[in-house]
Amino acid sequence: MTVCWWALILLCCVLDCVESSTPSPVLRRNKYNNSFRLTRSTRTRVQQLQRKYKEQQLGDKHFEDKGRQLKDLPSLSTDFYSWLNLTEWERLHAAFWDMQAYWKMLERKRKQLEMEEKELMANRAVGNTLPQSVWHIQLDLRDLMSHVSTQMSYMNSSWTKPTSLPPLNPQTRYKTEWHSRVEGYIILRDLDLYLTKLARDFLLLASKTHL
Repeated sequence: MTVCWWALILLCCVLDCVESSTPSPVLRRNKYNNSFRLTRSTRTRVQQLQRKYKEQQLGDKHFEDKGRQLKDLPSLSTDFYSWLNLTEWERLHAAFWDMQAYWKMLERKRKQLEMEEKELMANRAVGNTLPQSVWHIQLDLRDLMSHVSTQMSYMNSSWTKPTSLPPLNPQTRYKTEWHSRVEGYIILRDLDLYLTKLARDFLLLASKTHL
């Protein structure tokens, strides 16, 4: 009798571990919906910063340039049917590394902006600066990467979030200060478009999480 009770207790413990390591469909759907909402709020923040950036750095809040590209940014072109048929793991894996690419580019741009604003901050009081706004977006991206990493770890226990980011490609020297400023615009422009795509990813993942 004692052996049977111990066997039953052991079985209950195993089942508890399985349930805790594998979230229910409802919990997974809620997590994807939360990621969707965070993506939308981050996109709104990016759009606000983009308007502010164009006005302060480019001198024209209506500035547009859709032709220039940066090789370190993820490609935004996607075949619809290929995108639709991605597995959950493929979708999450791509999202994680794409967000890291944007995070690194924002980090480099933020440091450039901080150097530029040091003299201004020494001469007058500065409120919500461009570097601070960029940093807030970086924090949002970090939270989104954490959400995605958690979902990936549920699917593959060997997955661990990288502790350090792979380096960017060697940075080419800018010919003019204008090129450097336009680069910041391109990063924000493409990030705005990318977050639209990422929001669709999370919506699709939530819809595929059945009870």
